[in-house]
Amino acid sequence: MGYIFNYINEKNNLKQNILSVYLTSGFPNKKYFPQLAIDIFNYGADIIELGIPFSDPIADGPIIQQSSNLSLKSRINIAKTLNYTEQIKKNVNKPVVLMGYANTILNYGINNFANDAFNAGANGVIVPDVSYEEYYNFYTRSFDKLDVILLVSPTSNINRIKKIDALSKGFLYCVSMSATTGSFNKKINTKFLNTVSKTVKKNKVLLGFGISTPEAAKNNIKYCNGVIVGSAIIKSLSEDNIPFDKTLSLVSEFKKAISK
Repeated sequence: MGYIFNYINEKNNLKQNILSVYLTSGFPNKKYFPQLAIDIFNYGADIIELGIPFSDPIADGPIIQQSSNLSLKSRINIAKTLNYTEQIKKNVNKPVVLMGYANTILNYGINNFANDAFNAGANGVIVPDVSYEEYYNFYTRSFDKLDVILLVSPTSNINRIKKIDALSKGFLYCVSMSATTGSFNKKINTKFLNTVSKTVKKNKVLLGFGISTPEAAKNNIKYCNGVIVGSAIIKSLSEDNIPFDKTLSLVSEFKKAISK
């Protein structure tokens, strides 16, 4: 089933839910970034999703878009993100997942990206704009060494959820609402979450989008094996300063909220 699945399964067997934290690579301080990621792991994150900056991210709302734009201005790219991954993994033995968009990866070279990601210590990849139908055209055999994580959303019917569950490796990324990240005012689609929890058989389910507060995490953890927090952490980082104590405390609050 892959490294990430086994990691999550081991935590779940210990009655622990998973906290995955999204960070935009190099944000908010490119020199301090590896230490920030290590600290976030130490304060409760089980997985870090390391976002590769892209100028037109279709799944991301204004908060993550702004952080991505700032990272691009700081010349953060795939190569620098892989360097960060290597530094982080030398210090923390927990999963790092690279999240990026197809154009960036195609420009770098699909096989080069997969091989370099694996060699840097990454455990998985998420490419939101590669659909189920495009899976075999995009993911070459080079990705066999990585967990390729797919997404389901409220627009996915039961049959599609089953197909994506069968293909995804590592975990299934459950998008809680038909919206972009950081949609704090939109209501989480609990009917859909209930459908996913009953339909998915192969994978562990991590819930993302709309998990804007520890309370939201606590209220929805019953539908999944863990939560993914992105915009709330990026927003906190944008208002915080080195060593980012307020943000680290927020990470701890999220972890405490989903603890059994």
